[in-house]
Amino acid sequence: MLEVTVYSFSYKKGIPEDLSGNGGGFVFDCRAIHNPGRYEQYKSLTGLDAPVISFLEEDGEITSYLEHVNALVGNAVQRYKDRDFTNLQVSFGCTGGQHRSVYCAQHLAEYLHNKFNVKVNLTHREQNIKQTLNPVL
Repeated sequence: MLEVTVYSFSYKKGIPEDLSGNGGGFVFDCRAIHNPGRYEQYKSLTGLDAPVISFLEEDGEITSYLEHVNALVGNAVQRYKDRDFTNLQVSFGCTGGQHRSVYCAQHLAEYLHNKFNVKVNLTHREQNIKQTLNPVL
């Protein structure tokens, strides 16, 4: 069964290592998206918090970004499943690994789990949060 590992991370601390032995996967740069971390009211929050989510979704920029990511990664996931591959890694980086990358990693993980019924290991590295979304058997 395919397991997808999804990370959010800070570019300042480096791209996450692929522990599967396959040598990596997709790495998406979220730094071009408007940064809520530049505003005092969002500095102590993350991309999992409602005010940050609202900020990011307000102009539709992040939604459009994720539509493209979902299409690209979704195609790969389907092909990996068809070919009985066992691992795929997807990482989202931003400046601090707190807002934009966290939002994107969380949303992609939920999308892949719901659409493809795959196991997703989600790590928000800089937030020290790990979550596993298990497939429904």
